[in-house]
Amino acid sequence: MSSKVTQVIKTTQQEFLLSKGKPLTTRLWKDRWLYLFLLPGLVYFIVYKYLPMWGVLMSFQNYQPHLGIWNSQWVGFKHFERFFSEPEFWMLFRNTLYIAFLDLMIFFPITIIIALLLNEVRKEMFKRFVQTMVYVPHFLSWVVVVGISYILLTTEGGIINELISWLGGDKIPFLMSQDWFRPLIIIQMIWKDAGWGTIIFLAALAGVDSQLYEAARIDGANRWRLLWHITLPSIRSVIVILLILRLGNFLDLGFEQIFLMLNAMNREVGEVFDTYVYQVGIRQGQFSYSAAVGLFKSIVGFILVIGANSLAKKFGEEGIY
Repeated sequence: MSSKVTQVIKTTQQEFLLSKGKPLTTRLWKDRWLYLFLLPGLVYFIVYKYLPMWGVLMSFQNYQPHLGIWNSQWVGFKHFERFFSEPEFWMLFRNTLYIAFLDLMIFFPITIIIALLLNEVRKEMFKRFVQTMVYVPHFLSWVVVVGISYILLTTEGGIINELISWLGGDKIPFLMSQDWFRPLIIIQMIWKDAGWGTIIFLAALAGVDSQLYEAARIDGANRWRLLWHITLPSIRSVIVILLILRLGNFLDLGFEQIFLMLNAMNREVGEVFDTYVYQVGIRQGQFSYSAAVGLFKSIVGFILVIGANSLAKKFGEEGIY
């Protein structure tokens, strides 16, 4: 088998060297079907990721829709100065940072743990059933998820509060409490997306050489030893890459979930950058100011990605570039 693989690699290398001398149009036409498959993804990133970057210019303008980007007045860093001097800035920064840390320290490890547990299941039928059950919530909208939370937790007929009352306790205002807001956000994230987040880890686990496990069992290793010395080191690079990419969205908590969970009683601990952008940008029409807030988030994410990637390389990992 190894000789066949070596022969395939050599043949591929020879074809690549021969194709280097051919015109670009010839090489493109030869692999036209591959580029055709690439086209939808390329169009998606151009339209939805790169073209909207022109909107960053609004951060440095007093943007007026009827004048457009090129004719609006340039104001430099005025909106950034206003944002950093706003009394709400530190509240928003604290709340966003707190929930982001909970997401990174609780949600991200749980996806790895679920993947490791699923990988240990030997009965294929049961494994597929569990996978289906943990994947399904991902396809529910946040409106549905928050609606389920209201049905379960409201003090007016909520199932959990009715159970607490039946057991002789006092009803707990989960949805109005500042202490319960952040735990509920993380619990919802875990229930909805933790299963979906295991897909890449399960794919990485499927690529681990089974001969390593067989050799370790011969040496007397139990399941914990196999996990610690073979499984985790084998997927370490995948964990590092996904962690770096997740840091890029560190301050991007999403709008729908938190907006739907916010109310007058928990706003002090629940208002984050995403909901603030909606309030000042969409509802109040301060487009340039909200664009400045969004750019600030992007810059922080960019710095975190660069820093985490450099740190990963220092520890011997590949990183993302």
